[in-house]
Amino acid sequence: MERLLTVDQVAERLGTGVRFARRLIEERRIRYVKVGRHVRIPESAVRDYLAAHTVEPVRLRRAGLRRAA
Repeated sequence: MERLLTVDQVAERLGTGVRFARRLIEERRIRYVKVGRHVRIPESAVRDYLAAHTVEPVRLRRAGLRRAA
């Protein structure tokens, strides 16, 4: 079974405050599980969130490699 994280643990892994992690849950921007009145987030949900919001750098050409017209 997959490990479930608390809101505090998710905030720490994201490098944010607890309020941001709670907002992700409230706005349903991250998957979560209700365990009674407690909220837990699967580790895979944190990985999926990070992957979906990762911006890859743009690779620029070097100026010296351009061909003359």
